[in-house]
Amino acid sequence: MERQGFRVGSGAGADRFLISLEDLDSVTGDESLSLAGNDIEDENGEEGNEQDENGLLAYWQDIGRRHQVDVSREMAEPIQQMTSHSQTQDREMVPFTPIGHKKRADELLYEERQYEKAKWACVTQNEPSYEQSTCLGFMKLMKYICQQNSSGIFLGMTMPIVTIVHTNQTRTELRPEVTIAYCLPTQFQDQTPQPFDSEVAIEEWPAHIIYARPFNGSTSEELILQEINQLAERLDSPEWFHQDTFIVAGYNNPSAPNQHNEIWFIHGP
Repeated sequence: MERQGFRVGSGAGADRFLISLEDLDSVTGDESLSLAGNDIEDENGEEGNEQDENGLLAYWQDIGRRHQVDVSREMAEPIQQMTSHSQTQDREMVPFTPIGHKKRADELLYEERQYEKAKWACVTQNEPSYEQSTCLGFMKLMKYICQQNSSGIFLGMTMPIVTIVHTNQTRTELRPEVTIAYCLPTQFQDQTPQPFDSEVAIEEWPAHIIYARPFNGSTSEELILQEINQLAERLDSPEWFHQDTFIVAGYNNPSAPNQHNEIWFIHGP
């Protein structure tokens, strides 16, 4: 979908990402298996690997049930792969060029950045709740990243994972449809593995300027709307930005005490 020259996924757009890459930070290795209630007797053998997968799957199925999200058996291998590749130093930051920033006292009001043209894998969901949409959308991306692609390999992770959201005209309500997006690592930008799932779309986003404001806390619908309106108040010329399309960027574990997120405003006429 084209919005005033900026491509933001194939559709328009509660509490937090449930089954996300960042959730896996806190459940790696023995800890994840302990949470799932499993003892792995032979970690290196076939039986141990199967128990490992089943333990992680059971853990995430339990989380999913609490939030009315079905985590199917086919997610076992992607969850295990994400867990084994969950070290932060193994993730590539989406590259950008800082242009400027505005501060008040010690508070960063916003940072202006230039992002270059890049390919993103995108999934658009329109579930009854924001929470369900983001969870189900990211699980589709997980499968694409974890070998369910034309290259048959684990593609590697980039940060942040972004969620494109849309509001009503008064910015008091999020629309139900959201797009979850993952920037392809640098090595796959020119020759991009194609997804097996037709709901995962590879899109080339043009170069664009965004204004980013950091915030901490779980990405609830209420907090997202609050942060959108706070950034709008701090911009010198808010009319220069898209008025109903915004991006929520997530960088770390939503269950951590100090979660780091950003609201992005997209510069455009």
